[in-house]
Amino acid sequence: MPSSNLLALCLIAIMPIAFVAVLLVGFRVSARTALPVGYFVTLGTALLLWKVKVDVLFAASIQGLILAVSLLYIVFGALLLLATLRASGAVASIRRIFLQISPDRRVQAIIIGWLFGSFIEGASGFGTPAAVAAPLLLALGFPAMAAVMVGLIIQSTPVSFGAAGTPILIGVAGGLDAAPVRAFLQDSGLTFAEYLQQITVQVGGMHAIVGTLVPLCLCCMLTRYFGPERSFLKGLQVWRFALFSALSFTVPYFLLAFFFGPEFPSLLGASIGMAIVIPATRRGWFQPKEVWDFAPRENWDPSWMGKIEADKLEDRGEFSVFRAWSPYVLVALLLLITRLPQLGIKGFLTGISCGFNDILGTGIGQQIQPFYLPGFMFLVACVATYFVQRMNRHQISESWSMAGGQLKMALIPLLFALPMVRVFIESGFDHNLSGLDSMPLTLAQGVASLAGGIWPLFAPWIGALGAFIAGSNTLSNLMFSLFQFSTALEVGAVPVTVVAAQAVGGAAGNMVTIHNVVAASATVGFVGNEGRLIRMTAIPAACYCLLAGLLAIWWAY
Repeated sequence: MPSSNLLALCLIAIMPIAFVAVLLVGFRVSARTALPVGYFVTLGTALLLWKVKVDVLFAASIQGLILAVSLLYIVFGALLLLATLRASGAVASIRRIFLQISPDRRVQAIIIGWLFGSFIEGASGFGTPAAVAAPLLLALGFPAMAAVMVGLIIQSTPVSFGAAGTPILIGVAGGLDAAPVRAFLQDSGLTFAEYLQQITVQVGGMHAIVGTLVPLCLCCMLTRYFGPERSFLKGLQVWRFALFSALSFTVPYFLLAFFFGPEFPSLLGASIGMAIVIPATRRGWFQPKEVWDFAPRENWDPSWMGKIEADKLEDRGEFSVFRAWSPYVLVALLLLITRLPQLGIKGFLTGISCGFNDILGTGIGQQIQPFYLPGFMFLVACVATYFVQRMNRHQISESWSMAGGQLKMALIPLLFALPMVRVFIESGFDHNLSGLDSMPLTLAQGVASLAGGIWPLFAPWIGALGAFIAGSNTLSNLMFSLFQFSTALEVGAVPVTVVAAQAVGGAAGNMVTIHNVVAASATVGFVGNEGRLIRMTAIPAACYCLLAGLLAIWWAY
């Protein structure tokens, strides 16, 4: 194909994504409006320029809706569990537990932000860690802006395995569900599950290396922007504890990814990390010589303050440690029991499915396994919580109302984003009358001709861009995994590594994802300052993508 024609096709192929990006970023249109528009632009591009068959457009859209339902099922379960704990008062009890650990603000930020936040990400995902960690830190006496910043920076390492592995199991898996990948796997003698596990291991490895620096970066950002001295040095002084805390999470995190797959690294890795770090902190291990604190409140910059005071946060009584943590323990146990093939439960649950194998005779299909998806585990944990924490009807009703209200924010974007992605992917020559490769493959050819062999260096940045645009690592992976896979083949790099770099970059992009910033800010009454927070968190996000890109270009060859 002549280079001029390829360039023109690339510009056309990227138009739907660029259109969404311009609406979201340039015109600040909400995702509820931008993604439906993006879907129709994708339809128009596929129909008029790629000449995709009409029945394929309908089939791909239906496939996207089925994927959206499965994702909403997981999102609702995660949100409902968190809302249940808030309504019962368990979150307030968890806050009290953390209050007793250490007076040093850097230590508090690491334990609550890095470890507990990573645990919440593993269980819930979808921006909930920042929304949970920020009010906890506010209650400990952090400025509202600092609390949100901490909650956002940790939205990186645990995100690729958040919500029990959803960004991999639905994001990467859904993005790679295409004919070129199936042909590649057939030639390689691999099953899709084996290939997905290879990607999981490389994602875990990249995150484990880069993520080990996150707690130290977090402390440096905290002392530089909110300390009396405005110094990075005060953050570096806690390096021993920061690295100890980082490794307590990232080592089990990688081992869990290697041996058990994408459901467990964040959820169980952070649990192991807390089990190691909290007792060590109480014994004074690796603690800095001087306790660091913020300046007196009267000396704080007024722009740091939110509209919610720490002592006004709701508290509904005291729970034991076991009762407060039991729902998340149950989720972890249910996931473990249902994911180990030796127990026989996995085969039974995956055998129960609903959906379509051949939509409109196009060969496009999609199945849902309702009792195997993490959403079901969350719902079981919620019902158990009603009894363990002795919730009354009012509290149960409040939790469902709270989760339902939060789900509405994600409903329309997801119902249009996933059909848009599937139309984008299913636009290949086997489904069109133009004889062109699919839009992701065309983009890959264009990028390969421009970037050549150094493409793996840029792969994480595309993932981060996708997360910033779509508001989710899962959606970023759905949009760009096939593009990254195809580009890797074009430049002669290892596709597993480039797709893994996409997932890692998509996780780092969560630090600057607009709806994460807004949601976290709202929990501490800090809405309206999203721009300042994004400028702050863009620094660690860029560093994360740069380091991941360097690892990717090393591993890819």
